[in-house]
Amino acid sequence: MSSTSPVAGERHSRVDPALIIIAAGVCAALHVGKLPPAITTLREALDMTLVEAGFLLSLVQVAGMSCGVAFGVLVDGFGLRRSMALGLFVLAAVSAIGGLAQGVAMLMVLRACEGFGFLLVVLPAPGLLRRLVAPQRVSLMFGLWGTFMPLATALALLIGPLFIGAFGWRAWWWALALVSLLMAFVLLRCVPAALAVQPAAGARWAERLRRTLAEPGPWLVALIFAAYSGQWLAVIGFLPAIYMQAGVSGAATGVLTALAAGVNMAGNIGAGHLLHRGVAPGRVLVIGFVTMTLAAAATFAGADGAGLPAWARFVAVLLFSGVGGLIPATLFALAVRVAPDEGMLSTTIGWMQQWSAFGQFSGPPVVAWVASVAGGWEFTWLATGAASVCGLLLTGALARLLSTHAGRPT
Repeated sequence: MSSTSPVAGERHSRVDPALIIIAAGVCAALHVGKLPPAITTLREALDMTLVEAGFLLSLVQVAGMSCGVAFGVLVDGFGLRRSMALGLFVLAAVSAIGGLAQGVAMLMVLRACEGFGFLLVVLPAPGLLRRLVAPQRVSLMFGLWGTFMPLATALALLIGPLFIGAFGWRAWWWALALVSLLMAFVLLRCVPAALAVQPAAGARWAERLRRTLAEPGPWLVALIFAAYSGQWLAVIGFLPAIYMQAGVSGAATGVLTALAAGVNMAGNIGAGHLLHRGVAPGRVLVIGFVTMTLAAAATFAGADGAGLPAWARFVAVLLFSGVGGLIPATLFALAVRVAPDEGMLSTTIGWMQQWSAFGQFSGPPVVAWVASVAGGWEFTWLATGAASVCGLLLTGALARLLSTHAGRPT
């Protein structure tokens, strides 16, 4: 796989284009994270039921679950830079229209459309970073890229309630539409147009899809991503409920949950540094999954009043999210190695995104079902632990696969 990157002289501005790409990812992820802080207000404004609110939260994952790999194929053929810009324009338009919604049905349709815009932004990004960054900096930059989702989640949880309280949920939708529109123009201005061309070895879309799914590597990184994302969202998603049961105030719950989501960035950045220093990616993944298992057990085992004190359980949550953040950044870096061809990297990322969306869609309901059957949270760590065991088994298979390739550490 070619490791060339554009020369510095081709940059269109003094701003590092790689940072612009990461900022575009954060911008897209804000549209995923904008809903949770607005749920209470939306339910009152649109007479929305709790079930409708649940569907509204999950609809953004429909695009990823159904079309992740298909969009990856299209992005590889359409062009990376153009796809990112188009995705930002789609998010801007849909969010602007969403601010005018008068009913739940319209908002649901637009929420699903946001999922497609999100895919158009995040799928091309790793490929663009691969072409922009010098080979010795790729691992570090993928570590930074892995922070886009937790950073956006934390920002939405911190800023959203204040903004919505002051200006209303419609203004929140319109503000993010404006941010996305401006981000699209910044992307087109600062990312070199030469990077838009990424030939997929002359292969047609069906051939790119066949070649990607015929290789075991894309399957393994995608399934590992699902094992991670499902349990991460389940734990972070139910934190407010656990905190409320413990008597924590609503405002403090928002801050604590935002902190737990935001600390995930440390793991992503840390993974980049570890890989850059030559630590085997398989070892990094094992550290992440083992820590998540132990931390989830410490968090949930005491959720109903027994076990560790509240401060210790919160430390466990921070470890769960922070050390768990080693996993996504490592997987993005490994996607470069397991993709059949550089021109099929977005297809591989799309397959990862599709399984990640499946994990996020299925993980929280499984944890909720265990809690309802057990009559409390204390045994739900068994569900997240099972996901980690699957992740560890898949990591072993991936390490063996990588060991058969050129002598890189696995």
